[in-house]
Amino acid sequence: MSYTCIHDKLSTFTLGTYMQSTQYAAAINSPFLLGNEDLYQHWRDKKLSTHPCKIEDLLIEVKDPRSLSDIEYGALLKLTQTANMAIYVGNTGADPAPEIPMAVANRFGLEQINKNWLADDNGLTSLTVANEGVRQNYIPYTNRLINWHTDGYYNAADKQVHALNLHVVQKAASGGENQLMDHEIAYLLLREKSPDYIKALMSNDAMLIPAGTKADGSVRPDRPGPVFSITNQGNLHMRYTARKRNIKWSQNPLVQEAVTHLEAILNDQGSAYIFRGLLESGMGLISNNVLHDRAAFTDNKENKRHYYRARYFDRLSNTDVIDFI
Repeated sequence: MSYTCIHDKLSTFTLGTYMQSTQYAAAINSPFLLGNEDLYQHWRDKKLSTHPCKIEDLLIEVKDPRSLSDIEYGALLKLTQTANMAIYVGNTGADPAPEIPMAVANRFGLEQINKNWLADDNGLTSLTVANEGVRQNYIPYTNRLINWHTDGYYNAADKQVHALNLHVVQKAASGGENQLMDHEIAYLLLREKSPDYIKALMSNDAMLIPAGTKADGSVRPDRPGPVFSITNQGNLHMRYTARKRNIKWSQNPLVQEAVTHLEAILNDQGSAYIFRGLLESGMGLISNNVLHDRAAFTDNKENKRHYYRARYFDRLSNTDVIDFI
């Protein structure tokens, strides 16, 4: 079955009764639990009927992202409620003030910033090409492409990233486009193929990031975990990377099959649910850690790519799924 932006009603599956683990007990009313078929169908139909169709639908012009008006905030919030993301178009241009993305995060109730060891003192990560030092060993600080992923997939289970914001100070001379996809849509399309794929990717050994020694000398243990999980508030969380190195997928045939179908969804160049575009200076992404990638790019003296990235352990306020179904 093909999926188009007219949101044709999708076929209905009859699900068996699945055992639910105790970690999901507090989220019993979530549409993402495989046993909640009627609730899932209601959520699915509303999701497809309200979801944006093109990247332009995600854009909201704002006067100053440091001081969003109630109308501007409301428009951005509505998009994050329906698509888990929104893009503001501000007038700050190439102003490198870190207060800009920090103010946006504060307006959306984000407090628990994931301050990684390469981040600035305020917790923001300043993403530019590094030609020397330890940063040059990490892909985000190079001009190479980064494949589909959600941020923090290598984090410990209790340190998962639930919100990701980006702010553009300067784009590259060429390249650097992003693709974006709502992780709830990825779940929906995969579940429509087979609920068993969701069950497989919810297993605690679906995806393993092997142990390793980080550049600061600390040791990261094995990080096994699911691709899809459900938070205590009933929200869907996705932990995923399309990288081929330093990752081990479960050898369970159903997991392998599910991963293949997920890759096909993300590589569908005709999908109405994959948004492609190049963010300009003064623009920024607000999201509940949606799927995204980055194309390779080239800098020059006048145009050196500079993004601020902020990862948070909490989710954008007022975007819980159970409040909107």
